[in-house]
Amino acid sequence: MSALEVVKAHYAASERGDLDGMLAPLAPDARWTEAAGSTYGGTYVGVDAIRENVFHRIGADWASFSADVSDLLDAGDTIVALGDYVGVHRTTTKAMTARFTHVWRVEDGRVTAFEQVADTALILAAES
Repeated sequence: MSALEVVKAHYAASERGDLDGMLAPLAPDARWTEAAGSTYGGTYVGVDAIRENVFHRIGADWASFSADVSDLLDAGDTIVALGDYVGVHRTTTKAMTARFTHVWRVEDGRVTAFEQVADTALILAAES
């Protein structure tokens, strides 16, 4: 499976609400970096740490949340996704749309690293 197909499979699983499918392409020691300045900011290593510190927290905090990809740029083993986060925060009930860039590193059909760049100010504004 090409790097582009691996990343497309992750986003397709996200659209279905399939967390196991989203995590399936991650290498056991994958490094997942959320943008500094965000609620989930930091680097998490391993599937369990990523599940707990990113996806479970997003599910708990947001009544609805999606990563709507507008472009996927194929650079071989590196894939860059451009898009928008769209969500409604559970506590504040504020809606947000915030631009993101995701940089994916894929080796032998497995995601080894992910880095998020996002407009964290818009996300944080919806949380408060």
